[in-house]
Amino acid sequence: MIVHYDGSFEGFLSLVYEVYYHRLKPTTLIKEEPKTLVFEPIHSIFTDHSKAQKVLQAIKNKFSPTYYQRIFYTFLCDCLDFEMDLLHFIILGFHDQKSLENITIPAIFRLECLEKELRKMADRMYGFTRFEELKDGSLYAKVETKFNLLPLLGSHFSKRLGTHPFIIHDIKRSLAYIKNDSQSSIQKVASFETPEVSDNEVVILALWKTFFKHVGIENRRNTKLQKSHVPLLYRTYMSEFH
Repeated sequence: MIVHYDGSFEGFLSLVYEVYYHRLKPTTLIKEEPKTLVFEPIHSIFTDHSKAQKVLQAIKNKFSPTYYQRIFYTFLCDCLDFEMDLLHFIILGFHDQKSLENITIPAIFRLECLEKELRKMADRMYGFTRFEELKDGSLYAKVETKFNLLPLLGSHFSKRLGTHPFIIHDIKRSLAYIKNDSQSSIQKVASFETPEVSDNEVVILALWKTFFKHVGIENRRNTKLQKSHVPLLYRTYMSEFH
């Protein structure tokens, strides 16, 4: 059986509810209905917030903080097909928490590797994210990452910047983490115009680029080593490389 859901976290939790309580036996999980003819039945799961909340509460009660965090982190790896592994992980955890320590189970091993990859990418983005001061004094940063790191970046910089307002804009996903005073949220960006930076920011950017250009010793430049420390993937919105 092919099971279809809408791709949202609430939708996936609704799917877990249906699989667990109605004993569905999915062979494939998909986020978009196939455009070609398939010979296997497709069962669509509609997002039900009450069911999703019930499953979420059960996970919080049943799973340790480490495994609960793994479930959340896995869902941030939105460019990969992780659903069957995550479903297996959750169902297995409901029956026997100790089995989640067994990395010889393929699904558990793959999710652990995914979490390590996401953590590594987030750690790099904590250092590679570049903020610019806007006309209104708030800070603005653009990112474009393989995984959805907005919740992690938002949480990290909320601690670092205190009450200072800022926006982290995920260009790839058209999402923005918006922090204003003590409130924060992730919102969909329908349309976007590059905001104007402050006069002070123009001066600082120029000084930073000048410093970056002259701090190195030209005849000791090691481009290969530099790329290993700051891969090209992360340089798109790093001001010193433009």
